[in-house]
Amino acid sequence: MSALSFFEEQWKYLLTMLPQVDLEATARSEGAFVRPRIIRTAETLLRIVLTYCCCEKSLRDTSQWAAEQGLGRLSQVAVLKCLRRSANWMSRLLSAKLAERVGALHLGGLRVRLLDATTVSAPGSQGTDWRVHMGFDLSSMSIDSLEVTGPEGGESLSRFHLQKDEVVVADRGYAHRRGLWWVVQAGAYFLIRLNWHNLPLQTLQGAAFDLMGALRQVGETAATEFAVQTTPEPGIPAIRARFVALRKSPAAAERSRQKVLRQAKKKGRQANPLTLESAGYIFVLTSIPAQILSAAQVLELYRMRWQIEMAFKRFKEILPLRQVPAKDPDVARTYLLANLLVVLLIEDLTRNFLTLSPWGYRL
Repeated sequence: MSALSFFEEQWKYLLTMLPQVDLEATARSEGAFVRPRIIRTAETLLRIVLTYCCCEKSLRDTSQWAAEQGLGRLSQVAVLKCLRRSANWMSRLLSAKLAERVGALHLGGLRVRLLDATTVSAPGSQGTDWRVHMGFDLSSMSIDSLEVTGPEGGESLSRFHLQKDEVVVADRGYAHRRGLWWVVQAGAYFLIRLNWHNLPLQTLQGAAFDLMGALRQVGETAATEFAVQTTPEPGIPAIRARFVALRKSPAAAERSRQKVLRQAKKKGRQANPLTLESAGYIFVLTSIPAQILSAAQVLELYRMRWQIEMAFKRFKEILPLRQVPAKDPDVARTYLLANLLVVLLIEDLTRNFLTLSPWGYRL
């Protein structure tokens, strides 16, 4: 089902998935709803904003669509003003929706969260103009945190609010000592993938850890682990952890090596022999104690990280989030936040359709 059909055929049902806030009051307090002339309710304003942001419509198309739906006759300039004023309101609704989800989380035992980010470009840009940082709760298979930043907003575990005894799982981009220390201070556990060179490690005695030497000790089919610690730096002490490694199958190793060779060729340089050798292994760093998870269980848990990649893929397929259609920063922010809000609403609508028999939505 397209996003437009949600706003035309299932709008009333979608509204039941909104956070329990007063739309009129929040729209006025955030400056989105100023003078009710043509647009007489906050609900109508929300429908127009979401349609522009999530249905790949131009200002003119949105204006015509609003008239066809009986929502009011708006000029293109009027639609643009609505979008410029609505960024803070979208942020407020998105925050309320996420707070609602966090409050409903089951916290019995270890909670596992997958963390990652995706990039979005402005019109005509080939680079990163916006970055969306996302937390994904594995037990409920749902998004539990979102943040939108500019290109300067790098990937870091310290962007996320963490709870005691939860496990955060992330890819290589998060393998930095400051982020790991943030996790430890929160009383949580980390499980991150490594490159062979991006995070300096030591033995527990303070000697440099020979990562490649350790990998060469890994057997054919058994997960192997080594006790290590991160190299301290000013303000960040050494962090004790487990280095867990597994040898890939010959076919999987060859695929990884071919990928390394393609990337090196694309950049016009020779592939590093150590990078090619390390491509034959999967290795992660974790602070989860061995009495909680064995080395094999650590790797099985890391394998679940692909779920957050699938979540990004799903909402980029449902909604036009690959590129922001506006260069105006206020409109771009409204666009991104509105899309993220709709991702959560559609997630809830789909889940409730399957689980809330017989009518499929929240009263």
